[in-house]
Amino acid sequence: MSLIVKICGLSTRETLEVALDAGADMVGFVFFPPSPRHLSLETARELGQRTKRRAAKVALTVDADDATIANIVEALQPDILQLHGSENPQRLRDIKRKFGLPLIKVIAVETAADLASLPAYVDIADHILFDARAPEEATRPGGLGAVFDWRLLEKLDLKLPFMVSGGLDAENIAQALHLSRAGGVDVSSGVERSPGIKDPEMIRAFIRAARATEELMVR
Repeated sequence: MSLIVKICGLSTRETLEVALDAGADMVGFVFFPPSPRHLSLETARELGQRTKRRAAKVALTVDADDATIANIVEALQPDILQLHGSENPQRLRDIKRKFGLPLIKVIAVETAADLASLPAYVDIADHILFDARAPEEATRPGGLGAVFDWRLLEKLDLKLPFMVSGGLDAENIAQALHLSRAGGVDVSSGVERSPGIKDPEMIRAFIRAARATEELMVR
């Protein structure tokens, strides 16, 4: 199966087009007001329409209620919902039943103990995304440029597609993939010149590095 490359936190037509033209498999849109990447529903509608079917559209939410998710789904028409908060397995079941969309559940990782919650999500989520655990004082759970120890995933036996995130960039993606053996990568701050401001060339460089690493790993 080919490597999934996701560019998250897109907020402008220019950077969306760069990500799509460079070959991103998923494009992520953030709906969380504390984030510098938060989108209005109007902007989401426009960017969603521009995406068409060129990549899977992912809507990122953090402990959102049904009404909020319904508004996002109506505006963006996402292909996948990414749940980046403290949503428990029952909440995932409720969301999947109500909205009928595939789910990416984010698991925050700092130590091996953080993987203990995985079995509860395996039968509900469609993908697992491992991200670095945010500091207690952080105002948002991700997009902070923090890296976790990818070796924690080396011997992971997970019968579910999983991705890695957290502090990835064009320079360290090869190491992250070799250590974690993940089937996908998700980047946000690693392709930004400042928080929330994506850099077109950094997006291109990240996707080039991802594809080059993928090619080496399948040889």
